[in-house]
Amino acid sequence: MSKLNDLINKLCPDGVEFVKLGETCEVLRGKRLTKKQLSETEKYPVFHGGIQPIGFYSKKNRNANTVMIINVGASAGTIGYSEKDFWSSDGCYCLSHTESVLPRYIYYVLSKDQHYFQSKVRHGGIPTLDALVVRNYRIPLPPLPIQTEIVRILDKFTQLEAELEAELEAELDCRKRQYEFYRDQLLSFGKITPPERNNVVWKKLSEVGTLVRGNGLQKKDFTPNGVGCIHYGQIYTHYRTFATETITCCSEELAKKLRTAEYGDVVIATTSENVEDVCKAVAWLGKESIAISGDAYIYKHNQNPKYIAYIFQTGNFFDYKKRKANGTKVIRLSGDAIGKYEVPLPPIEEQNRIVAILDRFESLTTSLQHGLPAEIAARRQQYEYYRDKLLDFKRKTA
Repeated sequence: MSKLNDLINKLCPDGVEFVKLGETCEVLRGKRLTKKQLSETEKYPVFHGGIQPIGFYSKKNRNANTVMIINVGASAGTIGYSEKDFWSSDGCYCLSHTESVLPRYIYYVLSKDQHYFQSKVRHGGIPTLDALVVRNYRIPLPPLPIQTEIVRILDKFTQLEAELEAELEAELDCRKRQYEFYRDQLLSFGKITPPERNNVVWKKLSEVGTLVRGNGLQKKDFTPNGVGCIHYGQIYTHYRTFATETITCCSEELAKKLRTAEYGDVVIATTSENVEDVCKAVAWLGKESIAISGDAYIYKHNQNPKYIAYIFQTGNFFDYKKRKANGTKVIRLSGDAIGKYEVPLPPIEEQNRIVAILDRFESLTTSLQHGLPAEIAARRQQYEYYRDKLLDFKRKTA
């Protein structure tokens, strides 16, 4: 930072001139392509209405190291930057800069005040940002050596932030894999014939309990209060291994017509868009009965409910459901297939011990998972604080 301060004191001790962006950059609008022109195999990314490419094209109309400002849609006002040659559609403005300014410097300045552009978006129909707003926006324009030093510092911050995020995500992934390894080890037992070893008995789920299919409940049936209910889609979007409360309710009148889960039952989603989520299970440990939707089964049994729910998370069961699932866009597993899956059943005392261990592992993993976004957000706030400080220039007076 001392080098930057020395440069400012030397090159602009009286302050920095603020100029309209249009005086140092040309605001260019791209050309829209049709969906038929896009391909995942072509070379150049295509940007329209967002900072993520919508596809790829065989030609480019913008060079690498160009600042973008999204001008239409929900992302209007968002600032982007491409380090590669690309095609710009009419859904984003691109800045062609003069020699008096660095594109990376412009990117940081505009990112600092991104909220300004977002506040100027016209709504009513398709959200739109006018080019005049961009051209008239005033930016501080210090000499190039100062711009260069600011870019160097902020690029370093950006790199460190990205590295930290990668480290945190890698740690979380490592913990998840560690948890999955121990869970599968605890629940494998080494199946042999005859099917008894150390008081562990292998049985089909249908031999241990009863699968009852849910019925009737739809999302439109949710009410602010009433009888607790679980829709099958919520099992893989909201619930974890067990639950004591539901996030939705339905009317008492409807609940009387629906099949219900009682304390200790395991609710299993039998329909999903992917193999990973199909047959995700949640043990219901709430005091009240709850209604269950179709595309879900209620498994009634006399085992430890969490133990059964954990069984559905194992690698062995994942391999089984991959073989037995059917469908393409919608993946399903029949109740008959679920019932035929063989599970190891140690005595209840051993199930309780295993569940206590897995609960601790899951709690640690969940804590990491919840803490990760907060840690990343804190680092981003720190970065934004220093960025704003670096770009807070004294305005030069005439």
